[in-house]
Amino acid sequence: MLYIYMLGYDVDFGHMEAVSLISAPKYPEKQVGYIVTSCLLNENHDFLRLAINTVRNDIIGRNETFQCLALTMVGNIGGREFAESLAPDVQKLIISSSCRPLVRKKAALCLLRLYRKNPDVVNVDGWADRMAQLLDERDLGVLTSSMSLLVALVSNNHEAYWSCLPKCVKILERLARNQDVPQEYTYYGIPSPWLQVKTMRALQYFPTVEDPNTRRSLFEVLQRILMGTDVVKNVNKNNASHAVLFEALALVMHLDAEKEMMSQCIALLGKFIAVREPNIRYLGLENMTRMLMVTDVHDIIKRHQAQIITSLKDPDIRRALDLLYGMCDVSNAKDIVEELLQYLSTADFAMREELSLKAAILAEKFAPDLSWYVDVILQLIDKAGDFVSDDIWFRVVQFVTNNEDLQPYAAAKAREYLDKPAIHETMVKVSAYLLGEYSHLLARRPGCSPKEIFSIIHEKLPTVSMSTVAILLSTYAKILMHTQPADPELQNQIWTIFNKYESCIEVEIQQRAVEYFALSRKGVALMDILAEMPKFPERQSSLIKKAEDVEVDTAEQSAIKLRAQQQQTSTALVVADQSSANGTSPVNQLGLVKVPSMSSSVDHNSTDPGMAQPNGTLTKVDPQPQPPSPSPSPDLLGDLLGPLAIEGPPVAGESEQNVVSGLEGVAAVDAAAIVPVTVQTNAVENLPCWMGSPRFLLDRAGFSDYMLWLYIPIGNIAERFHALCLKDSGVLYEDPYVQIGIKAEWRGHHGRLVLFLGNKNTSPLFSVQALILPPSHLKMELSLVPETIPPRAQVQCPLEVMNLRPSRDVAVLDFSYKFNTNMVNVKLRLPAVLNKFLQPITVSAEEFFPQWRSLSGPPLKLQEVVRGVRPMPLLEMANLFNSCHLIVCPGLTRIETDPADRTQLRMTVASGDPTLTFELKEFIKEQLVSIPTAPRPPAPAPAAPSNDPGAMLAGLL
Repeated sequence: MLYIYMLGYDVDFGHMEAVSLISAPKYPEKQVGYIVTSCLLNENHDFLRLAINTVRNDIIGRNETFQCLALTMVGNIGGREFAESLAPDVQKLIISSSCRPLVRKKAALCLLRLYRKNPDVVNVDGWADRMAQLLDERDLGVLTSSMSLLVALVSNNHEAYWSCLPKCVKILERLARNQDVPQEYTYYGIPSPWLQVKTMRALQYFPTVEDPNTRRSLFEVLQRILMGTDVVKNVNKNNASHAVLFEALALVMHLDAEKEMMSQCIALLGKFIAVREPNIRYLGLENMTRMLMVTDVHDIIKRHQAQIITSLKDPDIRRALDLLYGMCDVSNAKDIVEELLQYLSTADFAMREELSLKAAILAEKFAPDLSWYVDVILQLIDKAGDFVSDDIWFRVVQFVTNNEDLQPYAAAKAREYLDKPAIHETMVKVSAYLLGEYSHLLARRPGCSPKEIFSIIHEKLPTVSMSTVAILLSTYAKILMHTQPADPELQNQIWTIFNKYESCIEVEIQQRAVEYFALSRKGVALMDILAEMPKFPERQSSLIKKAEDVEVDTAEQSAIKLRAQQQQTSTALVVADQSSANGTSPVNQLGLVKVPSMSSSVDHNSTDPGMAQPNGTLTKVDPQPQPPSPSPSPDLLGDLLGPLAIEGPPVAGESEQNVVSGLEGVAAVDAAAIVPVTVQTNAVENLPCWMGSPRFLLDRAGFSDYMLWLYIPIGNIAERFHALCLKDSGVLYEDPYVQIGIKAEWRGHHGRLVLFLGNKNTSPLFSVQALILPPSHLKMELSLVPETIPPRAQVQCPLEVMNLRPSRDVAVLDFSYKFNTNMVNVKLRLPAVLNKFLQPITVSAEEFFPQWRSLSGPPLKLQEVVRGVRPMPLLEMANLFNSCHLIVCPGLTRIETDPADRTQLRMTVASGDPTLTFELKEFIKEQLVSIPTAPRPPAPAPAAPSNDPGAMLAGLL
């Protein structure tokens, strides 16, 4: 019957039979009845009422086996009726001197379950003294179960159980001194760690320890625990000892121990933070965050600031971020905020919003001067614009408006950011607002005349949303107001813009354009109407209020708060070792694909968490032994998000036989994706460099002065590029020494890519250069690339992209490096293509067809019969369009093909921009007719070695 139930079928027919078996006199039948009833019936089932009397008879009977069966079922099912009917009998079993410890232990756990279901079943007046007597029990099994019951009782009403407090301290003394603790209750040399944790948990529900002798004894036990805990290699022992330690730390905070003991606790946590094991470091950070709520310890925690900042390089930075946020004050705010800003460029997307908010709050609360605050907020917007809420830039505008001395500086900084080729839309908003209000204060500076200010702001107009257009129109009106006497040329340019937007479909934009145009024709009167904004009234910061309104998690709960609330969540965390059998950590690939992360995965086994480079983020990775392979094919996500666990090239001393055999894995090379340098025989740096897997060593006539290395790429470069045109993360290029990966995020006309430059070899790469050759329609800015990539290291280089107009032209990455004495150069197409800047929307047929019919004929609507289409199912075609950011709306899809020839179809594309229509039509056509090129067959090995280097190169290529 249980098997039928596990398969999901209804087994109502057997419920009555199971309940009937409980009344059977024989053990096998009674056991089956209890087991099946526990599994099939819940606490509200009607059949359970039929079994209450039978269960009670078994509990009060003399057969210990039947008692255990009954207590186990009651404890599993619980329920109010069981609690009201059986609780008194269960209580009698707990305090009975004639019952064996096994029965009493089960009775205590059963009563705990009944108490949780119905607290009224335990009469406080008569039970408190009995509970204190139970704590004198010598059997640790009964004592552990009784302590679990005590924790539940004191969490609801500690006043009635004061007599249990000194008994709990005596239990801790007994365990700490390892007195009378049986071997079976000693876990890796630790006396009953579960009982220690439960006892210290119970003590935290009492407000204080008043008796001086009891308090002294308790602190001696806690001191012994603090002094006797250390990090060892055995994971199981670590878990047990750390559970006891962290519960002891919570108790120390709860009791407001002396500052000397608090210093000792923080010093111990500092050792935990310095450990390279991430689980232990995480627990150390979490408990140090709790310590922040204790008075007079902030200065002690600040001593570990450098190590805490290093923890920001961990994959999970939340605990380190909470700790830095809590320990920040005027003395260290500048260093902490600068570290947060530096980390923001490579932080995981899921953390950027919280990181930005906390950095903004710290900058506002502890700013040494207002100009520094303006710098921080503008940097914040520049590095994480998508994750910066409007409240942040609203607040900086309030500060600037209310402080006249700050206005010229803020306007100048805004003017500097507008010079950047690609900035976020939020930066456009705040810069336009500040320059509209205060650009006249910069009029005498070079490049800051009204006409120049207008020109640089107007460059951003085609790329912003309507909400930002409204701010820009106001800025234009302000510029006109400040330009006195009026500049006719500037005035006509701005009036033309106002005229253009007078017919805008957005009511807000239309109204502003009409009113500003009318006001700007009033001449000098405009100065009174569009005067500078008055000061804002002083009020509480919306950012700080938002931070206060956010509900804190358990890590931020302090012992003081818990004492006031008399409700405490678990602080004893036992973290199991989640490494797999071979020592590698599991990776959740589903989450990695959904939201691309900009942070690289740090090797947790490395003693050095990372090294900072002046440009780009460098992550050191310990080399891992790998099986030899002539042409490795590493996992794509693993290469981008984890350590570079890939093979380096063989040394020059390898046999020629092994070198030639590597030819079998050579993949096809796309000349369009990689451009070789012309051959010159007088310098190794100018030899042709085809990047790839096999390496060939030539030492023949005419080449005896040096070694010539030949590189062939691993995998098809064109296929890698086309794949990245449809997805946002992957490997762009790979050869025996370097792997270049890409992760990207696209929002409207803005894009953010991160290039992962990984050195796969055990020797450093020198003279590393990465230059971006953008087409005219893209503005791109690449962070500086370090000239040297250390062995087995990975560098992250952010790349900002802004699209100005539709085009299918692609940018080129000119990448070069030197390995030993050999210079390698390659030019690669970057997947910043047209479809990345599209934003799909879902529309109904009623919305779609009127707009479709309004676009009549060329050049807004183009039609073409596409031939050579590779046949594909409709689902595959829909997935292809979705990958191109072209959504397929249900009920609006129509595929027009020729029944006689499935390789051709008719395609119609329409948009409000003729250039976009043509470029999009050609792009879709490329995707439909592109067929992945098959790899070339391996080149046959030469029959006999030749002495002619030219012939050898021709044969190999």
